[in-house]
Amino acid sequence: MIFKKSPFPIYHQLQKIIKKAILAQEVKPGEMIPSEREYAETYCISKMTVRQALSNLVDEGYLYRVRGKGTFVAPMKMEQPKAIIGFSEHTFSKGMKPETSVIRLKEINSSLEFAEKLNVARGATLYELHRLRLADELAIGFDRLYIPKDLAPNLTLKQSAASICEYMEKEVGLTIRKDSEIIEASTANKRDSVILNIEEGSPVLKIERRNMLGSCTPFELAKSVYRADRYQYTIDMERQKNTI
Repeated sequence: MIFKKSPFPIYHQLQKIIKKAILAQEVKPGEMIPSEREYAETYCISKMTVRQALSNLVDEGYLYRVRGKGTFVAPMKMEQPKAIIGFSEHTFSKGMKPETSVIRLKEINSSLEFAEKLNVARGATLYELHRLRLADELAIGFDRLYIPKDLAPNLTLKQSAASICEYMEKEVGLTIRKDSEIIEASTANKRDSVILNIEEGSPVLKIERRNMLGSCTPFELAKSVYRADRYQYTIDMERQKNTI
């Protein structure tokens, strides 16, 4: 119901109604929702009000528009796991089909930045791996990985399309203990927009991650960009007791 005498704006009320239907799975990802005209007629409100509500839901990642076709329910956001598991494992756990497209695998000489972050000599040989990450055929993120060659001397295209963590543990016999991440809110540049099939300037999460072996040796540096409308982070924190 829309209450026109409510202190809440009409567009906000409609937005809440549509969001509730999406969360209750009354409309499922990929399904088209009613048109602006249909909402306007159903609730006796203006199409401009409907347009504002739908635009807000598009910005929040609940809906997406297809030019010439209509407005559709967006796929659920991928949530960053709280444990060190691979993208494929996490995507499967969310009931989605993972896919990794390897764009590049080549050897490069370490720059000063990579040497410091991976604890190797400047000029040491690294693998540079570019991968596109998809869930249910939708591009979610793009990874650029840097791995010291002496830690994974026989890395192949086939292995790099699968889980690097699983390869390091099962094939190489090394144990992964922890990672650290720096997360930055940003906007998609031209390259990001082409790779992720989004508009230039769209919100993205830029992530720099460093994975460590049991010996506290860095084995992987990842520089990634993920769609903010399809990927989210949840951080659990506890308040420390005041010991003063």
